[in-house]
Amino acid sequence: MDFKQLRYFVAVYEEGHVGRAAERLALSQPALSQQIRQLEHNLDVSLFERSNKRLLPTLAAHTLYNHAVPLLDGLQRAREALGNFKGQAVRTLAIGVLQTVHPSLVPQLLEGVRKAQPHLVVQIYELSGLEIERRLLSGVLDIGIGYLPPRQPGLHGVLLYEDELQVVIPTEHPLRAFKRVSLVQAADLQMLLLGEEFQLRQIWQGQLANLGRRPQVQAELNTMAAILDSLPGTALATVLPGRARVVGDDAGLLWKPLSEPRVPLKVGLVFRDAQRQQASVELLQRVLESRA
Repeated sequence: MDFKQLRYFVAVYEEGHVGRAAERLALSQPALSQQIRQLEHNLDVSLFERSNKRLLPTLAAHTLYNHAVPLLDGLQRAREALGNFKGQAVRTLAIGVLQTVHPSLVPQLLEGVRKAQPHLVVQIYELSGLEIERRLLSGVLDIGIGYLPPRQPGLHGVLLYEDELQVVIPTEHPLRAFKRVSLVQAADLQMLLLGEEFQLRQIWQGQLANLGRRPQVQAELNTMAAILDSLPGTALATVLPGRARVVGDDAGLLWKPLSEPRVPLKVGLVFRDAQRQQASVELLQRVLESRA
């Protein structure tokens, strides 16, 4: 039994006559009769009794009709819904991105994916590194873009590009004439930083801990954009990835590379299931390869 035979059966049941049903279906009478006989054979029941050139439905036919109509209606609704996609398979890719790499990657990612796979719907979530890894492990996200290596067991990483921490200061800051700022100098600066839940903050604290120091935190904000907007006109400094300068290249701010030592950052794709996400990882590598 298939949907075609069910449709033929419903037409015969409702018309009560093979000729009228065949005309309704644009089918020959012999072909329709053969399909009904085949359906009866498959179900091992008699569906109609022949009387005076009319077909009288049996009890089995009444039962089948009550089940067949909702099935055919559901099939039609499914076809109409799928017709909205015009034959294209719509797929989504959920990506969690650190806000400190967001400005330089997301526009290129969206445009690259649009050109490579125009029917792929990309969902971008700006999250902390810890939240990205949590959602990857729970299956809510497909891929993350963050700092490597991943901190949670069971996650894999593929390098996209390397960056490094820089000190960002207002133009009137006492260190404005310095070409570089040492880690020891930066440890003494009064800072406006991201909160402790952010991976960049944790990286910075880890570097200072190697010196036996803690950051001199005067204020915290929860977005990189807010920090960059707030720094001019203060005596505070912050630390951010060098590539974040794409959104913070303001005349009121100076970006100073860190030295003695440098603080390298590795930015990459993070994912849980290497085999399942292989195609998506390769796609994102291709569209973001110019960032290397």
